[in-house]
Amino acid sequence: MSDLFPPFAPDPNEPRKRLFKPVPVRVIIPNIITLIALCLGLTAIRLSFEGRYEPAVVAIVVAALLDGIDGRIARMLKGTSRFGAELDSLADFVNFGVTPALMLYSFLLHELKAIGWIAVLVFAIAMVLRLARFNVMLDDPNRPEWKKNFFTGMPAPAGALTSMLPLYLSFLGFSIGPAAAPIALVYLLGLAFLMVSTIPVYSGKTIGLRVPRQWVLPIFVISVALFGLLANFPWEMLTAITVLFLASIPLSVLRYRQLERTEAQGAAPVPQPVSPSESEPPPAA
Repeated sequence: MSDLFPPFAPDPNEPRKRLFKPVPVRVIIPNIITLIALCLGLTAIRLSFEGRYEPAVVAIVVAALLDGIDGRIARMLKGTSRFGAELDSLADFVNFGVTPALMLYSFLLHELKAIGWIAVLVFAIAMVLRLARFNVMLDDPNRPEWKKNFFTGMPAPAGALTSMLPLYLSFLGFSIGPAAAPIALVYLLGLAFLMVSTIPVYSGKTIGLRVPRQWVLPIFVISVALFGLLANFPWEMLTAITVLFLASIPLSVLRYRQLERTEAQGAAPVPQPVSPSESEPPPAA
């Protein structure tokens, strides 16, 4: 048997085979941001069931901010990946579909018992359907460039932030009791409809990367003012942002229809002028 399996010494210069291909750090960083946002969403569920709604809302707002920058950081670092896109969609479903609906159920909709829970299910399912449609539309190569400036239906972070309007109002001192539960239910179902609808909502994704020089200083001042207002009057600002966003949807629809008509007119064939020789009948023989 010793002849069949002779002893040998391994070659120290032989390169070791790698089981897995190394992943660049620029791909990992955006996914870490997404996971931090997911942790915030899950923590918001715990805080809401402990009755600590204010920090729960803050956690969702921060998760929405992180959701807005993780994709931009991935594109800036050239670290986009299919894995990151799928992870982002799953995190959005939890943060903006499951968490706000459970928070509203714990806060108010539990007063309606089964009917309130059905509204929670409808909102969460509408969110996952909206995210699935968004992922499919990203792969459409024939989509016109101007349509990329509009979402089809209400985007996920906006759906979450607007759904918590009853919480904002309660933080401002308004009495949100059991009598307001049916109103909150209708409001939540209306947002679910907006998410799965084809109503265009302005996104602003194709705004130019360069800003005119005369607008630089005003933008700095406005940004600082908005940050100061949000830090000192968070619930007033979130309420105002929610109302203004909902009021802007009809304007988005009008702008979308206008651009759609312009595209249709530009694609229509232009009639060619007819020469006199072609318009006149041939002479009789």
